[in-house]
Amino acid sequence: MRLLQVTIPTGKRQAIERALEDEGVDYVLTDEASHREYTAVAYVPLPTNAVEPVLQRLRDAGLDDQAYTVIVEANTVISRRFEALQEEYAEEVDEERIAREELTSKAEGLAPSMNNYVVLTVVSAVIATAGLLLDSPAVIVGSMVIAPLIGPAMAASVGTVVDDDELFRRGVLLQFIGLGLAVASAAVFAWVARTANLVPPGLAIADVPAIRERLLPDFLSLAVAIGAGIAGVISLSAGVSTALVGVMIAVALIPPAATVGIGIAWGDPWISLPAAVLTLVNVLSINFVALAVLWYRGYRPSEWLYQVDARRTTIRRVAVLVAGIAVLSVFLGGITYDSYQRSTTENAIRADVDDVLDERPTATLLDVDIERSEDTIFRDTERVVVTVGLPPGESELSLATTIDDRLDRTVGRDIETEVRYVNVETAQ
Repeated sequence: MRLLQVTIPTGKRQAIERALEDEGVDYVLTDEASHREYTAVAYVPLPTNAVEPVLQRLRDAGLDDQAYTVIVEANTVISRRFEALQEEYAEEVDEERIAREELTSKAEGLAPSMNNYVVLTVVSAVIATAGLLLDSPAVIVGSMVIAPLIGPAMAASVGTVVDDDELFRRGVLLQFIGLGLAVASAAVFAWVARTANLVPPGLAIADVPAIRERLLPDFLSLAVAIGAGIAGVISLSAGVSTALVGVMIAVALIPPAATVGIGIAWGDPWISLPAAVLTLVNVLSINFVALAVLWYRGYRPSEWLYQVDARRTTIRRVAVLVAGIAVLSVFLGGITYDSYQRSTTENAIRADVDDVLDERPTATLLDVDIERSEDTIFRDTERVVVTVGLPPGESELSLATTIDDRLDRTVGRDIETEVRYVNVETAQ
């Protein structure tokens, strides 16, 4: 529920009253004596999703854009007419949809002051970097709680659909600054940690699980960003708290950005590149779905002429975002295909080894270890180590050659195969 407060211009009082009566709402009018151009102040309790259509009706009746308009949350309203109005608007699809003016105000509030934004972003990135190097999920999650990244993305999207160029530019600028600061502060902190031996010397960062999962982004990574964007814009347009949703958006942005910084500190482009792609595709996806959902929920400028401009701008920016996502998705597609191929190859190798040993009744398969190349992203199978158990005194001639020939045909190229024999004695 909301309480709408508007100042009524001189000469428009009767028209405004008639419009309120036609809408079937309760209202209170008080005389206004501080300004000659205004004659009264109207206090109108409304269901949340009724604010925008009632405001539009009042504008049609003569309320100008220069009039003071205040929308505040109302906890309790006792009125039969209000209950009837609530039932009427409960039939609308977006029952909790807030007014365009309130949406814009909330989006502006989510874009924090520059000083606080810089400090919180740097602190969040440093904590995330520490969590990644420590392989500590708890620390990584903690870094996301303080990351102020939901505001800029929502501000840019809201600014687009309501044709507020200043809000859009501020949102885009803060996103660029935030990601740049996150990468830079992560790189500096990781470099200090490395040179000061705060991490073990010779640490293979690509093998740290928390870091490695940001180095192999696939199409499933898009689900995180898209889900975060949808949740963020729905919570914003419904007028509910965005704090928890902000954590979800930080999940998609802060750890990958920190991983880029770690790769820079270690001088390894194959660490920074995939993490940078993941960060960019997440940013673009969040902005894209936020724009799409806001437009779908019917947010437009109040004036028809501005609506035309907003539609053109939205279509143009959506096209740019989709193009960017499509280009970056080529990389994601490569990772997805490589993961599929790797899994398929591993299953085929294990099946081949099982088939060969099934023909050797004295041999028992103990383990199959598949070793891959040292590449960070696309890792080819290079060596297969098969551990076989044999009874004491038994031997299996040409087993290594048979397995190697079989695996070479399966993989489609020459790989190294090693068979290790272990004496196995079973007591009856």
